[in-house]
Amino acid sequence: MDGILNIRKEKGFTSHDVVAVVRRILHTKKVGHTGTLDPDAEGVLPVCVGKATKLADIIMDGKKRYRAMVRLGITTTTEDAAGEVLEEKPVDFDEEKIRQAVAGFVGEQKQIPPMYSAIKVNGKKLYELAREGKEIERKARTITIFAIDIVRFLPPDRFEIDVDCSKGTYIRTLCSDIGKALGCGAHMAELTRTRTGSFALEDAITLGELQTMADEGRQEEAFLSMEAALSDFPKIIVSPKSTKMLYNGGRVYAKFYEAEKELTAGDIAAVFDSEHHLVGLYEVRDEEGFYIKPFKMLI
Repeated sequence: MDGILNIRKEKGFTSHDVVAVVRRILHTKKVGHTGTLDPDAEGVLPVCVGKATKLADIIMDGKKRYRAMVRLGITTTTEDAAGEVLEEKPVDFDEEKIRQAVAGFVGEQKQIPPMYSAIKVNGKKLYELAREGKEIERKARTITIFAIDIVRFLPPDRFEIDVDCSKGTYIRTLCSDIGKALGCGAHMAELTRTRTGSFALEDAITLGELQTMADEGRQEEAFLSMEAALSDFPKIIVSPKSTKMLYNGGRVYAKFYEAEKELTAGDIAAVFDSEHHLVGLYEVRDEEGFYIKPFKMLI
């Protein structure tokens, strides 16, 4: 079994819990997830199985979309509803001010990761330090918020947003920062990841549904192929004459392959042999002529 499962993570599960359950259902050890979701969060969690585990970081790099509930007036230790209340302030629920504050967070920016996160510092996860009552300085990371749409206002103290963002964005921190901008504080009350790259919530299945399919011998119906997962990458077909070179990871020059569109140096393409078997992701280079070189082999 080599492919990707589009799992709908339910509340109460960690991402590692999901991996453990998938291993048990499919009776295989080679399983990995593509980006942590907090236990109280739900939504899209692509899970890679077999050779597809090599694609985990590629899928993780994709754009994300979330739906979050922002609750104004209350700040917490974890920036979400699971934490202890730090401060409560009165809320002036002015829809226009909320719109202006939210709009100010669109674009590239620096974000300081929360203490309650899985980022490691000197070999120890931040949330482990936070549980010990320690707080350390964190480096701000560059993220991009491509769009924030306010879905609905829920006075007296809540509103719901859809966020399109880059990898590494903490929606909890975004909600907290919006509260700071409004002067009353805030935390993230609910979170659902609705998309990761090409994986959408409407196509996801629960662990219970995967179990039912496995019980009926239909588990392979749940898999998305590696080829489908790489559909956003341009496609290259290599001629039979260069098949050996291709599988050995050597250079394959442009005269020995056919690209579906014009490519330039630095582009990454999904490369197939002459019989249309996926071999891997290759980088296009131009050094005295165009050629492709392995970026990530998938064989």
